[in-house]
Amino acid sequence: MTVTQPDRNADECRVLTEAVSRVATLWKLTNDQLGAVLGLSPATASRLRAGSFTLEPASKAFELGQYLVRLFRSLDAMMGSDDAGSMAWLRTSNLDLGGRPIDLIRTIRGLSDVTDYVDDFRAQV
Repeated sequence: MTVTQPDRNADECRVLTEAVSRVATLWKLTNDQLGAVLGLSPATASRLRAGSFTLEPASKAFELGQYLVRLFRSLDAMMGSDDAGSMAWLRTSNLDLGGRPIDLIRTIRGLSDVTDYVDDFRAQV
């Protein structure tokens, strides 16, 4: 009797896709905003949230999704799991970053900079 392992790749894709969708919901991102962060069209972002589109490991959207989840986890830890506080931080202009983090994460550079900023801030604590 052989036991087949579930497709690990498919599980990773599903888990990341669901995590990205949850982050978008918690942060009240529009499909336009989520699509901009992931490099997808708003329609594809809508399908991702509905469960009919899955991020694939070889795609840039998968990599950006990993960054988005990393940002969420770091910000969540920094804010003590205060979703309202995280949303306020994202939507408030940040002098160090030169803008509102929610706007900055729409580009790859911005997502990277905001994630690094939060990680660096957490490292000081």
